Amino acid sequence: MTGILDSIRRIVVPIHKEGYPFIVIALIATILLGWLWSPLGWVGTILTLWVCYFFRDPPRVTPVREGLVVSPADGRVSLITTAVPPAELELPQEPMTRVSVFMNVFDCHVNRSPVAGRITQILYTPGLFLNAELDKASDDNERNSLVIETNGTKIGVVQIAGLVARRIVSFVKTGDSLGVGERFGLIRFGSRLDIYLPLSAQVLVGLGQTAVAGETVLADLGATEPARQFHVG
Repeated sequence: MTGILDSIRRIVVPIHKEGYPFIVIALIATILLGWLWSPLGWVGTILTLWVCYFFRDPPRVTPVREGLVVSPADGRVSLITTAVPPAELELPQEPMTRVSVFMNVFDCHVNRSPVAGRITQILYTPGLFLNAELDKASDDNERNSLVIETNGTKIGVVQIAGLVARRIVSFVKTGDSLGVGERFGLIRFGSRLDIYLPLSAQVLVGLGQTAVAGETVLADLGATEPARQFHVG
C-alpha cells in the first residue's frame, strides 16, 4: 500500500492555490464549449489540464550549505554577465554578477528564495511586457524587486514579467525571513528571474543550462567550490 501511495504522489503533483481560480474558469469554459459543440469540449479539457500543469507546485530537495545560492526559478540560464543592479534595489550602483533564468510557459512558475535571509527591500515597478529573454527587459519590463540579506551579504532578486505574463504575485513583505528554497512568489505565464550577486561569488552554472528552482546551485558566495567547466553536448 505504501508503494502505491508513493507512486500516486509522484504522479499527482500539488497545485498552488493561486491556480485554483484559473482552473475553475477553464472548467466552466470547457463545459460551455462542450455544450455548444462536443469537439470544443475536448479542446477545453486539454486547456484545463494545461492550466493545472502550469500551476503545479512540486516539492523540492534544497541543498543548505552556507554560501550556496540556489535557483529561484525553473527554466534556462539565459544570461550570465556583470551589470549595475536596478536603482530600486538600493544596492551600490556598481557592477554585480547577474544570472538570469528564463521561464517559458511550460516551466513551473513558483519562485523560491535563493538563500536563507531577511528581506530588506521589496518594490514593485510597472513597465512594459517585452520578451523576457531580451536584455533590456531588466530595465523596461514590469518587475518586482527584492533584496535579501544573508550573513551580511545583500543579493538582489528581480521577478520580471514577460511577453505573455500579466501578473507578478508576491507572498512576502519587507522584514520577513526566508529559508533557502522557501516559496516567495510566482509569475503567471512566461517570465524571467534576475539574481544579482557580489562579483566575488563563484558562478557554478553554465549558459543554456536548465535550472530547477530550489535545487540547482547557481553560485557559491564563499567561493569554496572550484570553477566549473561546461561543454554543449
